[in-house]
Amino acid sequence: MNLLSKTARPLLFTVLLFSFATSAWAEVTLEGRVTSAESGDALRLANIGTRNALETAVTDDGGNFSLSVESLPVTLVVRHLGYQVYVMEISSDAFLDIALVDSKLQAEEMVVIGSRFAPRTVMTSPVPIDNVKADQLYATGHLTIDKMLNYSVPSFNSSQQTISDATAHFDPADLRGLGPSRTLVLINGKRKNPSALVYINDTPGKGEVGVDMKSIPAAAIERIEVLRDGASAQYGSDAIAGVINIILKEDYDQTIIRSFGGATTEGDGENYGYSVNTGFPLGKNGSVNVTHSYSDFSETNRAPTPGTDALFGVTPETDVNGDGIPGDFADFFAAHPDLGMIVGQPNITSSDVFFNARLPLENNSELYAFGGLQNRKGLSYALYRAPYWITEDPDIPGEASEVYLDSDGNYEGFHPTFETDIFDNQLSVGVRGQSRGWDYDVSHTYGSNTVDYSVNNSLNVDLGIQTPTSFRAGGYEFRNHITNADVARQVMNATVSVGTEFRTENFVANAGEPDSYFGSGTQSFPGLQPQNEADAFRNNIGVYGDVAVNVTEDLLVGGAARVENYSDFGDAFTWKVNGRHLLMDGRATVRASASTGFRAPSLHQIHLSIIQTLVSGGSVSNQGTIDNNSPVLRALEVDQLKEEEATNFTVGVAIQPVEGATFSADFYRVEVDDRVVYSSSIASDDPTDAVGEILVANDITSLKFFTNAIDTRTQGVDLVGTYSMAAGEGTANVTVSATFTDTEIEGLISTPKPIKDAGIDIFDRKEQSRILSARPEDKILVGLGYSKGRVNATLNNTRFGEVTWQHASDPAKDQTFAAKVITDLYVTVQATGALSLGIAVNNLFDVFPDKIDTKGDVLTDLGGRFQYPWEVNQFGFAGTTVVGSGTLTF
Repeated sequence: MNLLSKTARPLLFTVLLFSFATSAWAEVTLEGRVTSAESGDALRLANIGTRNALETAVTDDGGNFSLSVESLPVTLVVRHLGYQVYVMEISSDAFLDIALVDSKLQAEEMVVIGSRFAPRTVMTSPVPIDNVKADQLYATGHLTIDKMLNYSVPSFNSSQQTISDATAHFDPADLRGLGPSRTLVLINGKRKNPSALVYINDTPGKGEVGVDMKSIPAAAIERIEVLRDGASAQYGSDAIAGVINIILKEDYDQTIIRSFGGATTEGDGENYGYSVNTGFPLGKNGSVNVTHSYSDFSETNRAPTPGTDALFGVTPETDVNGDGIPGDFADFFAAHPDLGMIVGQPNITSSDVFFNARLPLENNSELYAFGGLQNRKGLSYALYRAPYWITEDPDIPGEASEVYLDSDGNYEGFHPTFETDIFDNQLSVGVRGQSRGWDYDVSHTYGSNTVDYSVNNSLNVDLGIQTPTSFRAGGYEFRNHITNADVARQVMNATVSVGTEFRTENFVANAGEPDSYFGSGTQSFPGLQPQNEADAFRNNIGVYGDVAVNVTEDLLVGGAARVENYSDFGDAFTWKVNGRHLLMDGRATVRASASTGFRAPSLHQIHLSIIQTLVSGGSVSNQGTIDNNSPVLRALEVDQLKEEEATNFTVGVAIQPVEGATFSADFYRVEVDDRVVYSSSIASDDPTDAVGEILVANDITSLKFFTNAIDTRTQGVDLVGTYSMAAGEGTANVTVSATFTDTEIEGLISTPKPIKDAGIDIFDRKEQSRILSARPEDKILVGLGYSKGRVNATLNNTRFGEVTWQHASDPAKDQTFAAKVITDLYVTVQATGALSLGIAVNNLFDVFPDKIDTKGDVLTDLGGRFQYPWEVNQFGFAGTTVVGSGTLTF
C-alpha cells in the first residue's frame, strides 16, 4: 500500500482543521460556580461549553470557572461525569450558580458511538446512527437480540438456519449484507470477542466469523446504537460495514422480572423463559446493575412428505436388493413419508448472568466494570440415515447397523443429532475520569467463546457392532485480551482524541475422541482429528488520532487516522474525514464522510482444517478444508491470507420538519478489495493433474480453503422516518424505515494457475450467490404504535425483498424467491401499577417463503428433504408464533 499517496491529503486536511480550531477570539467573559445539587459540594473539572462546544472551560478545585464567549445571548451546556447534563440560555454576564443533579447521561437523547468522549444526538452526528431503545426492541415481539434487531433496523440481517451443524446454533448476522466478519460489535464501547465458530455450511455468511449475538440477553440492555458507516480509523479491524454498540443498563433503584411462554400455531416450537434485572447502590454514588435470564426454545419441523427419495432414486416400489421382488422399503416410506426428516429451528436452552457497575473515586474519576457469561446448549438434526443409505445388512452379526434394530428385528435407519455446548463470556474493567483538562479512559477486556460438539444417535460403520452411538466430536475455542487507553480534551473549538489498543488473540481447535474419527468417522459429522488441532496466537497494536472541529456553531468537520500492526501479516493504515452542517436552527443537517478500512483475516480462517461428510446424487464423500499455512495450498499456488482493504463513502440528510417528526436519507458505497472467501469445492477426476494428486495423497474426494479471491462493491440508500402525535385521548407513533442495497463482484476472480489449468472454478456461481443475493436487497419496515391509558399496541410490518439461489454451473436452474411481508402484533396491558401483561403474535398471517422448484436437479432440495430454501433465507419458516408475557416492576 502506498501510504503517502492514499493518506497525505486527508492528513493534511486534518492538520489544517486543527490549526483553524485555535483561531476563535471571544469578547464576553462569564463566571460562575458548579456544585452538586444533592450535597452542595463543589464539582471539580466540570466541563462548561456553548452549544456545540464552540467555547469551553473547566472548573477548578472550588468548582469555579471563567468562560469567554463571542457575544450574548448564548446557550450554555454543563457536563460532569455521573451528573445530568445542564442546559440554559444565558443573556447577561451575571455570576452563575449551577447545581447539577446526580444521574447518568440521558441515554435516550445522546449516542456515544463514533465519538468516544463527545456524545452527540442522532441529529448532530456527522454519520448515520440508529439509536434503538430497549422498549423498541421488546415492541418487535421477538425474544432474542438478533431477531429484535432484524425487525427494527433494516440494514441488519439475521435469520434462523437449519440442518447446518453448529451454524444453526449461532445464526450469522451482519450489516448491509457485507458478512458477519465486517460488522464490529461493542459492549459499552468495548470490543466484543468473536465466536469460536467459522460458518462453513451452506448458509448466508458462509466462510465468515462473527460475534455470537445470541450470547447477549435483551433484559440487560438499555439501548443499542448502530453506526451505519465505516469506522476502522477509530476502532480498527472489522468496522467496514458499521459498528453495533450495545449499552447495558445502569439502573439500580428498581427490579424488573419478566416471564414468557408460547409456541407456534403448528403446535411445536414451544418456548418459555424468564429474566430478572435489578441493582443496588455501591458506595456513596456508585451502582451495580445485575441481570439473570433463562430461556428454552424447542424444535420446529417443516419437513415435506415426498414419499419417495429422489436423491437415492428409491421409491416404495423399488427393488433395491435385486431379488426381483419390488417394494423392499415400502414399509419405511409408509412409516416415514417425510424421509425421517426434522427441518426447522433447533432446540436451544440458555442461561446467563450480566452486570454493569460503577464506583466514583476521588479526583473526579470512577472505576467501572461490566460483563457477563452465558451457557447455551443446542440440539439439531442431521439428515436421516434411511435403511438404504447405510447399505450394510443388519442381519449379519457384527455390522454396525445392528445397534438400530427395533423390537421386531427390523432396521429402519437412524437420525443423528448434532449437539453443542456453547460458553461465552466477557469482562471489562477500567477507570475513567478527568485530569488537568483531559478526559481519559483506561481499560482491560477479556473475552472468550467456546463450542464443544457431540453427535448422538449415530454410529461409525468401521467400528462394527462395537460402535458407540454417542460421540464427542471435538470443538473450538477463541479468546482475546484487549487493553485500551484513550484520552481527549477540548482545545478551543475542537475535540482532540488519541488512544491506543493492544490485543492478543488465541484460536484453539480440539480433536474429538478417537471413535469419532476412526476410519470414515461418525455418520453425519466425523470428529475433528489430531491433525486438525490448532493452538494459534497473534497480537496487534493500534494507535489512532481523532479531531472534531466546530468551525461555527452549525458546521462540524472532523478527521481520524489509525496505524495498526499485526504480528502475523504486518501493518495497516486507515483514515476518515467527515462533516456535518446544521440548518433550520438545528432542525436539519447535511452530513458526509469518506474513509478507508481494513479487516484482518481471522485466526479461524487462517488455521481451520476439518473433514466434512457430503451427500451428492446418492453418494457420500469426505471433503477436506485445508488450513491456510499448509504446504498443500502452497503446492496449488494459493497465497497466504492478507488483510482486506475497504473504501467507504456516505452522504446524507436529516430533518425535523415539524414537532414530533424526523426523516433521514443516507446514500452509501463500500468497496472491499481482496475479500476473504471460502472457496468452492475443488475436485478433479484426473489423478495425474496437480489437484488430483493432492486429493489422492490426502485421501479426500475434494478440498476447500480460504483465499483473498474477490473485490466487491456494495452501494445503496438507508431511509428512516418517524412521527409521534396525539391521537384522541392517547398517543400514536409511526416509523417507516428502509434499506435498498446492491452488491456486485468487480473484476476477475483470482484463481491460482494449477486450479485454473485443471478447469476448476475456485468460486462458482452458487458460492457467489451467498454474497450477491442470499440476503434481501431491500427491506422495508412500517411500524404503527398506539398508547392509551393502560394499553399499548404495536403493529409492525416488515417487507423482506426477494433473494436468489444460484446453481453452481447452470443459470437455467437458478431460483428467485419472491418478496414477502411479515406482520407482527404486540399488545401490553398495565394490569396493576406493578404488573404488565403482554401478548405477541409474530408472523400474524402465517407467511412462508416460496417453495423450492428443483427444475430437475434433485440436489436442489436433496431429493425432497426440503421444501423451503435454506441456503438463501429471508426470515425462516416457522410460521405464526404466539407468545404471552408478564412483567413485574417494583
